Amino acid sequence: MNKVTAPISLSRKDPDLLVIEWNDGTRAEYPVRFLRSSCPCAACVNEWTGEKMLDESRLPKDIKPAKLLSVGRYAMAIHWSDGHKTGIYAYDYLKKLLPGS
Repeated sequence: MNKVTAPISLSRKDPDLLVIEWNDGTRAEYPVRFLRSSCPCAACVNEWTGEKMLDESRLPKDIKPAKLLSVGRYAMAIHWSDGHKTGIYAYDYLKKLLPGS
């Protein structure tokens, strides 16, 4: 049976970086603005075409996660300081966002 990739810890390196320690021994630093602009929800990405619907220029410069929630054993939901809270970030999606993945 394959082990599911999951975070073992989350922390903030500074207001602009979310750090995830993964159970496979890797550590990733995610710029929070990048995470917000990479939201995979239907409001941010067209479900049928995959076209990005989010206008990044409209995101507040000081965007930050307001709340991080576990979604089962496969994802996390991020509630953002701009009021957006429909994005569910699957762990495999977060790993794919890493350079070199």
